[in-house]
Amino acid sequence: MNSRERVLNLFKGEPVDRVPCFSGMGNVTEEGINKLGYRFAGIHLDAKMMADTAASTYKLFGFECGVVPVDLCVEAEAMGCVINVYPLAEGILYPTIKEKLIHNESEMGVKVPADLATRGRVPLLKEAIRLLKADIGNEVAIGSYVLGPFTLAGQIMELNDLLKLSFKKADKVAQLLDVMADAVIIVAKEYESAGVDYLTVREMGATSDVLSPRVFKNLILPPLQKIMKEIGIHSVLHICGKTNDIVPFMMEAGPTAISVEQKNDVAETRKKLGSDALIFGNYDPYNVLVAGTPEVVRETIRKCIDDGVSAVWPGCDIWPTVPGENIKAMMDEVRKHGGKK
Repeated sequence: MNSRERVLNLFKGEPVDRVPCFSGMGNVTEEGINKLGYRFAGIHLDAKMMADTAASTYKLFGFECGVVPVDLCVEAEAMGCVINVYPLAEGILYPTIKEKLIHNESEMGVKVPADLATRGRVPLLKEAIRLLKADIGNEVAIGSYVLGPFTLAGQIMELNDLLKLSFKKADKVAQLLDVMADAVIIVAKEYESAGVDYLTVREMGATSDVLSPRVFKNLILPPLQKIMKEIGIHSVLHICGKTNDIVPFMMEAGPTAISVEQKNDVAETRKKLGSDALIFGNYDPYNVLVAGTPEVVRETIRKCIDDGVSAVWPGCDIWPTVPGENIKAMMDEVRKHGGKK
């Protein structure tokens, strides 16, 4: 069973030979970038560079996927935000939003641009997906991600303002989130048409560290359900933070799988959701994979598997400075221990 078969079988609920080790979030490495002779700043604006870099993590280390984009600004840029990709920067510097679309509460009545699918870097991402699929798509599953509605809203306006209004004027925020869901659906369908095998909806901003389960159910869940109903391929819902109290709602949103990070007690989540639920997680992608030793990596990966994850999957983007020896240790441990569930 190759990596592609393993991941797709898992999504379909069919037998796999071992737990797969992959991601639906950023996982490019500095080692891969350097071997290609690229600069990190360049890959955000060039479809071939983006695809080549995304493929390098599999080619160098056997990581079982290829994922684009590399940053979190695609949808906000298409909606009309001004972004800075720091094209001349050296080292690792991710694109940021330079100018928000919404500056105050009175501007919250935004609409989805009619030409959203052709704005910003959406067409570039479609080309990157096609190139990535042509390169390694027979060997690994190809993934992409979109932001969740609340997270996207927190990109186009100040997140602190959004959080305050979520409690004070929930109806107004709900209207904005419904519009954000429409925008996310458009982008997701563009990525689907380019050939991705699975999509991750990254609703990081709606963490239960700051929003109560009640607010999540009433405000965050409906637009997520709207999105999941429209995604025609395998889907993963990722939320950061201590998600144990909301994992039933995450499943209720309707994804194929949920993704939880290191703050989640996976053993408890597994008990809550049962043996059939697809739960991806939950190693710390920085403190363990980047800053840890190979033995710490191995111990962590074993615990993830023993706690009941369906796939070994990072808690967020893997920081590009990750040592190659640590990824190799992770992959080796998954091969050794991943069939012992």
